[in-house]
Amino acid sequence: MSTDSFISKIKPEHIVSFGDAIFAFAITLMALSIEIPDLPPNLTELELMTKLGEMYTGFESYLISFAIIAVFWISYHQIFNFIIGSHMAIVYLNLLFLLFITLLSISTSLIINYGSYQVPFIIYSIVVILSSSLLAVIWWYATKDYKLIDKNVNPLFIRGSMINLISIPVVFGISIFISFVDVDIAQYFWLLIVPINITIKRKYRRELVE
Repeated sequence: MSTDSFISKIKPEHIVSFGDAIFAFAITLMALSIEIPDLPPNLTELELMTKLGEMYTGFESYLISFAIIAVFWISYHQIFNFIIGSHMAIVYLNLLFLLFITLLSISTSLIINYGSYQVPFIIYSIVVILSSSLLAVIWWYATKDYKLIDKNVNPLFIRGSMINLISIPVVFGISIFISFVDVDIAQYFWLLIVPINITIKRKYRRELVE
């Protein structure tokens, strides 16, 4: 059996299905990182509220991480919606990308439990940078000769999607430098991904219409 015939059996929809399963696993593992405090049964209402309030920092980190992994999931489907062919390079790159998605959920645990420290923050940021870079490489590889994507895809869409993917490692790279000043500010800086993502999409959608 030739290599090409083996590769042809790994269809894009199978790749995406496996990816969805990994995303679901990563989000579940991330949610389990939030530890519920051991609460004695004789607490007063005020004491209970105080204990629950202590979970705020960890829950906040979880929400931010959930938003980031949601952006990855959306971007993942947006590029694979236009990939109609499969190649072993894309299969391997996709597996490596999904590996980092699982590592993202594990590094989220570090952020939740040790969010005030810089080292967990840098570890998390590096995982995100590598994840987003791999997704950009997958899109670049699929579009470099137009053999693996829908022929009707507009070049402006290809370029806009690539800029959108590259913006993520740029934001997280800058956040690492900000963390040397203040880790909390650096973590909130991650949220810039959402408006940047929306702005880039609107810009290229407008150009496509024009």
